[in-house]
Amino acid sequence: MNLLLIAATVLEMSSGGIDLKIEADRTQIDPGRSVFLTVTMKTPKDVKASVPDLRDRVRGFSLAEDGARNKVRDADGSTVETVDWRLVPEPCADVYKIAPFAVTASPRLLSTAADEGSLSFVAGPVYFENPPARETVTGGMEADPEKDLPPLSWKLVGWCAAALIAVVAVVAAVWFLLRYLARRIKEHRMSPIERAWVELDRLLKKGLPGRGRYKDFYVELTMVVRRYVQRKYGIRAPHLTTEEFLGELADSRLGECSNVEGLKAFLESADMVKFAGVKATPEMADDATDSARGYLKGDSAEGKVRQ
Repeated sequence: MNLLLIAATVLEMSSGGIDLKIEADRTQIDPGRSVFLTVTMKTPKDVKASVPDLRDRVRGFSLAEDGARNKVRDADGSTVETVDWRLVPEPCADVYKIAPFAVTASPRLLSTAADEGSLSFVAGPVYFENPPARETVTGGMEADPEKDLPPLSWKLVGWCAAALIAVVAVVAAVWFLLRYLARRIKEHRMSPIERAWVELDRLLKKGLPGRGRYKDFYVELTMVVRRYVQRKYGIRAPHLTTEEFLGELADSRLGECSNVEGLKAFLESADMVKFAGVKATPEMADDATDSARGYLKGDSAEGKVRQ
């Protein structure tokens, strides 16, 4: 297969009935591009000859490799053989050429007294034009060249800002998560009464009565007391109704404690606000808080006496 689309004949000669032609895709060297050759040799009938190997004959090329080969026999018995070559030029060679090479054919083509049944002749050389000279660089060297910065991309700024916000959000989320876990671990290590005081203090800081959320306040206040009972005595108070909770207390040894009646009154008054629709007041909320504090103090004091 001939690789040349536009070819220039760089060598053409005949000797002893053998025709040799070399075509190239260019005659001037470009260091950045390979040179493609097609070597065509036509031999008469009953004469054997091969296209010569050019690998050892090129000068100024770092690589010479042959490619497709094609051999065709014409009607008159002659043979036409073509071989494609690729030459890779060296960047700064002094000369680019194909040195003279020998072509040998057999059997005898010329009847002379000296021949021994073979014919050899020399072809070439083939010269290629050197690359054009580069323009001479003029002017002085820049001691402090100006920086050619690309224009500011607002799209890039937007992406950077979004990435920064995402990083800040992740860092903040991790910080709050670690803080929450540290608080939970600290509370888990507390005694039931210490944890109850922490939960009560946290509830009061919410200021629910001041915002008119009395029902939410009573629900959370009773849960502080119920969770305290669960942690200290093992009664599942947060999951029981007031009636069930008081029944559990009566069946246990806690029913004999002196502050059980106060706890009963506290829970029943809270149920009036949570379930019966009684409208609470700030004074009622303060009284409920005092009742919860009183029960916690009294129960913890009785626990120390029993111990």
